[in-house]
Amino acid sequence: MAKLQSLNGTTGKETIYVDVDDEITAIIDKVQAAKGKVIALVLPKRAPVLQSIVNMKLLKRTAENADKNLVLVTSEAGLMPLAGAVGLHVASTPTSRPSVPSAPMVPGDETEDVDEPIKIVDGNTAEADDFNRDAVAHKSIGELATSGAVGNTTEDDIDESIDMSEDTDDAVPNAAAPVPKPAKNKKLKVPNFDSFRKKVALGILGLAILVVAWIYAFIVMPKATVTVHTDTSTIATNLSLTLDTTAKSLDSTNSIVPASAQSQQKTATQQVPATGQQNNGAKATGTITVVNCGPSDETISAGTTFSAASHTFVNTDSTVHVPSSNFAFGGKCKNDGKATINVTALKGGADYNLAAQSYSISGGSSYLTASGSQMSGGTDNITKIVTQSDIDGATSKITSSDNDSVKAQLVSSVQSKGLLPVPTTFQAGTPQVTTSAKAGDAADNVTVTAVTTYTMFAVQKSDLQQLVDASVNSQLDKGKQVILDDGIANAEFTEANPPGDTGAVVSVSTKSVAGPHIDTTSLKKQLVGKKSGDVKSFIKQTPGVTSVDVKFSPLWVGSIPKNASKTTVTIVKAGK
Repeated sequence: MAKLQSLNGTTGKETIYVDVDDEITAIIDKVQAAKGKVIALVLPKRAPVLQSIVNMKLLKRTAENADKNLVLVTSEAGLMPLAGAVGLHVASTPTSRPSVPSAPMVPGDETEDVDEPIKIVDGNTAEADDFNRDAVAHKSIGELATSGAVGNTTEDDIDESIDMSEDTDDAVPNAAAPVPKPAKNKKLKVPNFDSFRKKVALGILGLAILVVAWIYAFIVMPKATVTVHTDTSTIATNLSLTLDTTAKSLDSTNSIVPASAQSQQKTATQQVPATGQQNNGAKATGTITVVNCGPSDETISAGTTFSAASHTFVNTDSTVHVPSSNFAFGGKCKNDGKATINVTALKGGADYNLAAQSYSISGGSSYLTASGSQMSGGTDNITKIVTQSDIDGATSKITSSDNDSVKAQLVSSVQSKGLLPVPTTFQAGTPQVTTSAKAGDAADNVTVTAVTTYTMFAVQKSDLQQLVDASVNSQLDKGKQVILDDGIANAEFTEANPPGDTGAVVSVSTKSVAGPHIDTTSLKKQLVGKKSGDVKSFIKQTPGVTSVDVKFSPLWVGSIPKNASKTTVTIVKAGK
């Protein structure tokens, strides 16, 4: 056998650790599943599974069939002879050089020959080879004794009381006659225990395969499918409900259902560019002359504004007194009642540098007229500013966004609490808006953040179920039908009026299914062991069952399996 190269120097080496509880089949599976060419099998101390020469040979054969070199990593002295007997390499550590231990001395398979001549030396002769049987064959016993041919004897060695009464022919056979060879006893043949162990192992393996195959064929594989066709009907229900958060219990008479308001907040942001402009340049200044053609004096207070061509100027002086004018014949004003006022443009900008022209006076008397000199000194320095319309536009985009996702989240949250949501009562509260800049602030954009609280009413499923069941039961044929599906899961709500803070009035419609009541879990247990005909007869005793189909698999199965989980019962409603 070629020597196995060192584990450290082998490419494709894989180390497998064996647990003390692993069976030989588990170890074989690990060896077969290994990817390496050289497999280092690290054994635990006192591994009982490899104390058998049969297991050692199975392990050796598995490695050879998988074209892999197997090394047992162990220092157990008791395993060395077994490994040597089957030719497995052993290393004391994963890094030491492997070798095949010496095989134990075992008896050969050859039978012993019991007819081999046995050389007897009785000690009466000086040397056994000095006695020639052929030469003294004609002599009598007495002559042999006196001649000393059978050894050097003394007088003490001769028994003088020899009984000579027996026939000499019987006592002394002819020495020259051939001695017959006894027949061989076949019972003394040494059996081949290695072959015996192989046969026993193969027998046990075959029995195990038969047992596993029987279990798989008659316990694991058998299945049954029972399809029950029933006569069912659909009953529609429409109810008007009053949802009330202050109600403590269900009022079946007035259909008042206790409700709870479920809420969820959503924070949304929207950024829009600033569209306003502000001219931060110097403000134009000038003077305005006010003429009073009234019958009495007028007063121009500080802060009074004068406007011309959409440009506004402000009185920067203190209160100015304008006297009345004199009148010519016919009541014509002489325009001699006048006053000059210093004004400054309301905003900065070069466009306020106006030529001399007339101005209107805010809040002034109809007798007053104003004319200004040329306005000058205004310069341009334009910056972006946030306008209120920018803020309002961003807020509008947030409130008009799709709320379906929020509604779905709120429905899911309500269901997780074991409540039944009423989606038609979903509503959004007034957003709480905050902005990154106020109207009139200099900024390139503005971010609007709106926090909106969404609410939805929810009820206990049992309360609604009680109202629906009462309505459906009044329409059932109670001798044959029970409610199979109350339809609450697919109930449709419509809003009768907008929800308030403490409740709402809604309409609910359901489609309930009525038919024979069949407990599939209990039925599976009752059908165990029954044949097809018995199954059909048993189920058809239930009112409302129209027909029953039974199928078995595989082909050799003829009754319902003893394991109820292997049976599938399907209830088919009418019209499906």
